[in-house]
Amino acid sequence: MDIVTDGLKLQAYAKINLSLDVLRQREDGYHEVAMVMQSVGLFDTLRMELVSNGIALHLNTTALPADERNLAWRAARRFLNVHGIRSGVRIEIEKRIPIAAGLAGGSADAAAVLRGLNELFATQMTAAELIRLGAEIGSDVPFCLRGGTVLATGRGEILTPLSCGLHAWVVLARPPIEVSTAWAYSTFDQLHGLETSWTSAMVETIKKGDLKEIAARLGNALEAVTLKAHPVIGDYKHILKENGALASLMSGSGPTVYALTRDKVMAERAAAALSAVHPEAVVFVVPTTGPKENG
Repeated sequence: MDIVTDGLKLQAYAKINLSLDVLRQREDGYHEVAMVMQSVGLFDTLRMELVSNGIALHLNTTALPADERNLAWRAARRFLNVHGIRSGVRIEIEKRIPIAAGLAGGSADAAAVLRGLNELFATQMTAAELIRLGAEIGSDVPFCLRGGTVLATGRGEILTPLSCGLHAWVVLARPPIEVSTAWAYSTFDQLHGLETSWTSAMVETIKKGDLKEIAARLGNALEAVTLKAHPVIGDYKHILKENGALASLMSGSGPTVYALTRDKVMAERAAAALSAVHPEAVVFVVPTTGPKENG
């Protein structure tokens, strides 16, 4: 492949769920959800350059496929097809976001690819157009295109930005366990009558801007499902809260646990305490981020 541009460098930010309610299973197989999503300062780095033809995806890990099974590859293919573009792209992804962790790492990469191609090819797609295209690739891709603090409904593609936002430091802790999103939702469906309303309360609380109150309103309908199968998640939460975190919750379908703190010093203290007891945990201390970082 011949390189035809100097290329582009982008960052793809992870997310956490401040709230997650599962409302119903839809006829198309997806679940209707309501959730408040928040981008955080843990990111993958993408380098993209145009080539004469094809899609060449390169990663710094062998744990992910570098072909059509990868969301970033599929995002590139969909973009090129939509615009009838015959030339190709080379994509290098330096992964930092843990894989299959409930942090939308794959969706973040796909979103960055769409933004990058829009710039490289000067196709001038609007933010709304990119979000609609992203929804065809994955439910979390629209949020990853927008970033910040956002109410997400539908299957996650209908976005309402919460302009007040959230400003906090976050501890992210991933235990060495695997959790299938499909399994989590399927198991949740078997628990008939398990209804939650975390999101409506979270939206109203965020408007007030009080971090302590926001922390008190954290809630994830899938947490009980994953926690029952993997009690270590509860242990992570307990240690973080005992060491200064305002609150702790599982993100998405897991297994990553996060904690909210007021400042970096407190976050680092909680992270160190967790690592001392659970050295197997993959731990990060990062701030929340706004939509500007994702754009």
